Amino acid sequence: MDGGDVEQAVAEMVRVLTPHESRDWHAPPAGTLTWSCWTTAAHVAHDLLAYAGQVAARPDGAYLPFDLVVRVDAAPRDILQVVTACGRLLSGAVSAAEPTARAWHWGPTDPGGFAALGVIETLVHTWDITQGLGIAWRPPTSLCAAVLARLFPDAPLGDPVDVLLWSTGRAELAGRPRLTSWVLKAAVG
Repeated sequence: MDGGDVEQAVAEMVRVLTPHESRDWHAPPAGTLTWSCWTTAAHVAHDLLAYAGQVAARPDGAYLPFDLVVRVDAAPRDILQVVTACGRLLSGAVSAAEPTARAWHWGPTDPGGFAALGVIETLVHTWDITQGLGIAWRPPTSLCAAVLARLFPDAPLGDPVDVLLWSTGRAELAGRPRLTSWVLKAAVG
């Protein structure tokens, strides 16, 4: 996966949520999470920035000791702009890094792995927010398939959207109980 995939996922998040930016994102929980929709969107921005930092600095043993703080008075529109900015930072960092570069995410992870991590965070948390706001939406099939191939190589066969939602504990899959924990495989060894 690459920076273009990150930009596509972020653009999809912004596209689906912008028409609902005037709603109260503090009240409803985001899907089955305990976080509000607002907190979940801010979390997406944080993770995108953290991944960009990892790719840019290439630490080999831990995450960099910084956090993104979104002001508590930020409107949903503002948070979506922060998500866009952080997504572009990750996309740029991934695009500028050599394919052989490695940074820590529970082991040495390549730029494509960080792109996949950014895409999965954006897609599944957009799903959570849409569930909380009562919006009918499904993540793009092509991005789900790419994320499954990169981060969940042992995932069962099936519709990539359904399998990704199942793989991240957000849905049941025919004949399989809903997961309560999961491990993705970003590190390349």
